[in-house]
Amino acid sequence: MRRSEVNTIIRDAKTFMGSFGFLLPPFAHWSPAELKARLPECPGLVDARLGWDITDYGQERFGKLGLVLLTTRNGSQADLAKGGGMVYAEKIMISRHRQMSPMHRHNIKAEDIINRGGGKLVLELFMAKADGSIDPSADVVVKTDGRERRLAAGEKFSLDPGESVTLYPRHWHGFWGEGDVLIGEVSSVNDDLTDNVFREKIGRFAKIDEDEPPVHLLVSDYDTWLRG
Repeated sequence: MRRSEVNTIIRDAKTFMGSFGFLLPPFAHWSPAELKARLPECPGLVDARLGWDITDYGQERFGKLGLVLLTTRNGSQADLAKGGGMVYAEKIMISRHRQMSPMHRHNIKAEDIINRGGGKLVLELFMAKADGSIDPSADVVVKTDGRERRLAAGEKFSLDPGESVTLYPRHWHGFWGEGDVLIGEVSSVNDDLTDNVFREKIGRFAKIDEDEPPVHLLVSDYDTWLRG
């Protein structure tokens, strides 16, 4: 992806989020220079990888395969391991119309995926076998706002605005919007570096062509721009 494209996507994302009354945390508005200047007072922001994440999964087809994410809070793996402390995370995301988030699962993270507004959020689900691979025949059991639902393997179902689904590490899932959708995620501690397992051999982060300066850094920029 070109940096100019990423900058435009973030600007549009701010407008879309704001249209639903979702107010962003202060760091979502910081320029790269301001973020770097503020690191001494908030080193945990970078350690927790809070901030913007615009991904095309390394496939350079963002309109068809991609997602906008902003991680607003994230606990620590150390707390999760000891079973106490900040063991949760939160994201706000945007899935554009018919823009796929590819089939994947997590090794550790459990999450609620919430339609916060816009169109319908469509999900396709499978269960994992004992070895972690997709089971093409097992029924899928999930909870949607306290209601237990049983679906056939690969069956698609949709969430209207306000509805949610709880996904555990054994749930393979892919999703997309029918219409542009604002998506909330409330989860256990998030680790996008190691805790995503994709069905296809794809990457988690975009490769950026620096054709103009960044308006805001992506979490995938932090090591290079802030620690390089």
